[in-house]
Amino acid sequence: MTYRAGWIHFTNVAPILDSLQLPDGVTAITGVPTEMNAALLDGRVDIANISVVEFIRNADTLEALPDFSVSVLGPVYSVNLFHTAPLQALRRIALTSQSATSVALLEVVLKERGLTPVLERAEGTPETLLATGFDGVLRIGDSALREWYAAVGPLTAETTMTALPHTGRAGGQTIHVTDLAEEWFAITGHPFVFAVWAYRKGYPPPPDLVQAMREARRDGLGHLAEVARRHAQKLGLPERVVQHYLWNFRYHLEEPDRLGLTEFALKAVPGHAPLHFGPKPGRAEKTSLVSG
Repeated sequence: MTYRAGWIHFTNVAPILDSLQLPDGVTAITGVPTEMNAALLDGRVDIANISVVEFIRNADTLEALPDFSVSVLGPVYSVNLFHTAPLQALRRIALTSQSATSVALLEVVLKERGLTPVLERAEGTPETLLATGFDGVLRIGDSALREWYAAVGPLTAETTMTALPHTGRAGGQTIHVTDLAEEWFAITGHPFVFAVWAYRKGYPPPPDLVQAMREARRDGLGHLAEVARRHAQKLGLPERVVQHYLWNFRYHLEEPDRLGLTEFALKAVPGHAPLHFGPKPGRAEKTSLVSG
């Protein structure tokens, strides 16, 4: 029987997915986060690197691999709120339909900051949407990374990669870029988990697929400069920017990441079911996280 995978193949998972060789009996499709979330929940795929908020919302039916995530401690560079007024003065924010987690994170950040702008679904570039009356635009993924660089770049050889700019100009106006993962760290001091590899309870991935994923991750992280060079060409961005972007991620699911995940679950989906994870490598027992 075929085991079906659904991959969200943004640049941020390139160190895992680029060199992944699917074992016999496993097939894969790709799509944006909302598409793969739906595909997993309605049974069209059996495993997916889904938005973490959907994992939390469906914790009664889903389980996740114990040692895979897409997490960051501090800025992420590709989940951005582009805005023309200061954060505290925003009135209307356009939301992407591509990611449930980024919207939930924005809602948590706004609530923690005591802010109540109107949130509306709208697709388009920051420059286009800001010109139509929105004073804030939420963007994610590779597009957001390119749009961030378009707003704040170009960077020079002297630019410190750990202090990248948050303000620039586009369309004749000043653009501020608020990195939502950086805001999360400022509020909680924890990493933020954007995605986990989830599957329906009782139908875990075959061991050879999980082993292939671990080997691909090891290979990707061991050849990060090559991965960055390849994707920099696709994105039209400087290689060192993409390399910094990729080395910033945490691709395992360690205790600090689980603390951040528990905190986000509490704030975004209060009263959720316990979060279940398969056994860690070398262990037989599964684990669960509960937040009150």
